Amino acid sequence: MTIQSVERSSAPDSIKSREALRAAQLYYLQDLTMDAIARELHTSRSSVSRLLSFARETGLVEISIHSPLDLSTRTQHEIRTRHGVTAHVVPVPDRISEVDRLERVAISAARILSGLVDSNMTIGIAWGSTLSAMGRHLLSKKTHNVHLVQLNGAANTRTSGIPYAGEILSRFGLAFGAEPHQFPVPALFDDPETKKALFRERSIRRVLDLQRRTDLAVFGLGSPAAVVPSHVYAGDYFDQADHAILRDEGVVGDVATVFYRADGSDDGIALNARSSGPSLDELRAIPRRLCVVSGLSKLDSLRGALEAGIMTDLVVDEDTARHLVDA
Repeated sequence: MTIQSVERSSAPDSIKSREALRAAQLYYLQDLTMDAIARELHTSRSSVSRLLSFARETGLVEISIHSPLDLSTRTQHEIRTRHGVTAHVVPVPDRISEVDRLERVAISAARILSGLVDSNMTIGIAWGSTLSAMGRHLLSKKTHNVHLVQLNGAANTRTSGIPYAGEILSRFGLAFGAEPHQFPVPALFDDPETKKALFRERSIRRVLDLQRRTDLAVFGLGSPAAVVPSHVYAGDYFDQADHAILRDEGVVGDVATVFYRADGSDDGIALNARSSGPSLDELRAIPRRLCVVSGLSKLDSLRGALEAGIMTDLVVDEDTARHLVDA
């Protein structure tokens, strides 16, 4: 159980936050009943209930459950032992659609991310279906001097990608009071030389420099076989020749449109020379890297990513995690 403090302000939202914080401290730390809290705060029991709900919804209160007998806890420990990754396994029913499974995982990932974000950070965001789902469930957290930087371009032959990637960045920015920095380049260049030339432009170098100063990267994993289609595979990002490269090179997934094989290798994959995303080496240089994965159809992509060592933290649904450790 963690209860966050709030800064003093005369704004109505801050007054409500202070009242919610006081109610949470009395309820969770001093074990007072709602009736007792209502008497102390000179309000009604229903108002106390609303304040406690507000405290949870806004991240003032974070609740964690730890049990050595829980299957998810044992699975998390197994992933940590095998792969050196801090895992958060999300319980989900066996009979659930892949869309609902993604929503469950996205809700948990959004709350975990809130605990990782702090002031004076630069956060790298790789757009995609998973991050789009996370953006709908983010908790507001008061920070200052936080920068959000888009890790890979989103443009293709049909769209600039700005509305899609921009909406994701905007949601994260609003949640953390952060300044978003878009990356206005193609997801995949037609020619590696064009990429090199554009990356020499000062306006683009400014974003690249921000990416290199990233403290925390947040990303999902793309997969050619995903039931909930990864945006890069469902959109107009590949032509037939590109799809042939994916097949011939044995690509099992990507992170920020950088592709890798089942053994975690990425050398010699021609598409990577044209990708706007950070190389796997550049990604591994980021101190904290939160990866969010949902669905058995992404199991091969997850295994390859773990072999590549591109994550420090993992949020994954229980079924996929169980298959990962059973293998």
